[in-house]
Amino acid sequence: MALIQHGSVSGTSAVRLSFSSSVSPPSSSPPPSRVSLQFQSEKKSCCRRMICRAMVQDAVQGIPSVYAREMERLSAKESLILAFNDSGGFEALVTGKITDMQKIDVNERITTLERLNPTPRPTTSPYLEGRWSFEWFGSNTPGSLAVRVIFERFPSTLVSLSSMEIVIKDNNTMATANIKLLNSIENKIILSSKLTIEGPLRMKEEYLEGMLESPTVIEEAVPDQLRGLLGQASTTLQQLPEPIKDTLANGLRIPLGGTYQRFFMISYLDDEILIVRDTAGVPEVLTRVETSSSMSSSSVVENLEYNS
Repeated sequence: MALIQHGSVSGTSAVRLSFSSSVSPPSSSPPPSRVSLQFQSEKKSCCRRMICRAMVQDAVQGIPSVYAREMERLSAKESLILAFNDSGGFEALVTGKITDMQKIDVNERITTLERLNPTPRPTTSPYLEGRWSFEWFGSNTPGSLAVRVIFERFPSTLVSLSSMEIVIKDNNTMATANIKLLNSIENKIILSSKLTIEGPLRMKEEYLEGMLESPTVIEEAVPDQLRGLLGQASTTLQQLPEPIKDTLANGLRIPLGGTYQRFFMISYLDDEILIVRDTAGVPEVLTRVETSSSMSSSSVVENLEYNS
């Protein structure tokens, strides 16, 4: 009995000792020391400084990139204007005195500038409105059509196209071709149209009305041999019936009613230059004469009267 009791006690003790040595009860970890907390804080602060430094470096590296692109764009603009001047300008373009080499040179500079377009949505940009002067146009544009109509009917020694301008305001346009006959009679052909936005780059133009203004005679520029004919013409006009005289005085209007239209894409726009391309990809380049805001309200109303 004593042996059994001694054996049971020994067994129980062995089990207790074995359990105690194999599975030790969980003990709570000591609280972090002040040095450990300071190290963790410094580690987080160092990470934040590294992130901020990386962000600043990216921003600083981006500034020269933006500046370089802007300098490239301004240089491309100047290069295009110089190409216009070297080719003879608007006069050489309308009279056909520009060479193929000059044409390809201008077109190359146009594509270079288009690649640097700073206006992602030009159709809704306020830069679009204002008065623009045509500097370049291709063979299938409205500008070239006006030139062909004029020079097919009159020899270049009698008539000249001095300039072409367009006013854009509230999605309406008024294009004006300024013509001189015998270098002494000024006349204007005006074409009004309506613009419709088709996308961020694309627009539709519907022609509403064409008008041939009454000619203005520069008397001091009339040759002596034509002064007699001019006097006879003035006398004949005074003898015409009143309705005809009123029509001639107010200009001849031709309603188009949106019969003719075209689509075009604005490939470049800033505060000084506008480049558009038609469906055939032919470019037109215009330079700003004045902004819409600088024009008086009276001139806007006078220049942009459209029939709805």
